[in-house]
Amino acid sequence: MKKIVPARRSENIRYAVRDIVVLAKKTESTGKKMTYLNIGDPNLYDFETPAEMVENCHRAMRENRNGYAPSSGIDEARNAIRRDAERKKIQNIQDIFVTSGGSEAIEICLAALVNRGENFLTPTPGYPLYTAIASKIEAELNPYFLDEENGWQPDIDDIRAKINDKTRAIILINPNNPTGSNCRREILEEIVEVAREHNLVIFSDEIYDKLLFDDEKHISIAALAPDVPVVTFGGLSKNYLAPGWRIGWGVVSGNPEILEDFVAAINKFLRARLSANHPEQYAIAPMLDGTQKHLKEILPKLQRRRDITVEMLNAIPGISCVKPTGAFYAFPKIETARPDTDFVKELIQETGVVVVPGSGFGQKPGTQHFRVVFLPPDDVLKKSYENIETFWQKF
Repeated sequence: MKKIVPARRSENIRYAVRDIVVLAKKTESTGKKMTYLNIGDPNLYDFETPAEMVENCHRAMRENRNGYAPSSGIDEARNAIRRDAERKKIQNIQDIFVTSGGSEAIEICLAALVNRGENFLTPTPGYPLYTAIASKIEAELNPYFLDEENGWQPDIDDIRAKINDKTRAIILINPNNPTGSNCRREILEEIVEVAREHNLVIFSDEIYDKLLFDDEKHISIAALAPDVPVVTFGGLSKNYLAPGWRIGWGVVSGNPEILEDFVAAINKFLRARLSANHPEQYAIAPMLDGTQKHLKEILPKLQRRRDITVEMLNAIPGISCVKPTGAFYAFPKIETARPDTDFVKELIQETGVVVVPGSGFGQKPGTQHFRVVFLPPDDVLKKSYENIETFWQKF
């Protein structure tokens, strides 16, 4: 037999967050102690899924809710997601569906909208999932920049400059991964006007919308645009500390007359993959409608670790870090002519501290960054940043 040739669409699949683990594991095999600051998984550290969520899932399993769920999700969960969306002031809701993580919701919606050779605007820096999906559906990448000098807010002029006759959608990650920025209202309003003017769908990834610091408030862009087609994505993974459950959702809102065919296409994809995880869906309503008491425990801890991160990294000459206001990531800039991939590779090999190169998320040409996850305990972060400082002086 001849060698099996993979599909061309696989050639550009990259996922920097996990790709870097290959090098880390190789370094670990030499006996070096490793500190992983690369994956945004709270459960790897001192965070636990709320007990109420676990019990609701177990109860569903004991009651034999272990078969297929409806393709769009159980009514109890979808009604709770609707109530949560309405609390966020989202109007004109046309459809709600539950998926295997927020990532499946995003992929289904892009597949239902974007044809081969068309493009969608993606934030840069931004989550590498969108790059991978573009390769899968054979769409063209069309990145727009976030402005580091403006707290990593979307650059509206750059968005306008990047739109062409094959652009179908604007992706917004808010709060942003990897920068931790939270979009200001005036920026969101400008994005709405761009979408309205160019007949674009807005995909708003709001998976971190309850993880905000410094009394910041999150504004859902769909709440500012009841007439514009918006799909708002959420899930249990980050706000509710259960990434391994793979439960996410999408809320489609906007003018029903222009959304009818798109919603039908989304549901074709939902039916084709049968359903999302079933028992875990019974945790959605109790959590979304609940007291959110777990946030009162985890937000002060995260904010303290954010402060440690910003203070210690900004104290290192040649490294600067915009203060994140949401999520649990920071995206420090390094002043060097060498690639950030060299910095990260040598940092891992010499210190065992695992971060992700900024080039894995996209960045302005000529700049170098790396992403850190500030989920680990205070002492682990402090030691990691001390190691980064020592290494940086040599680098």
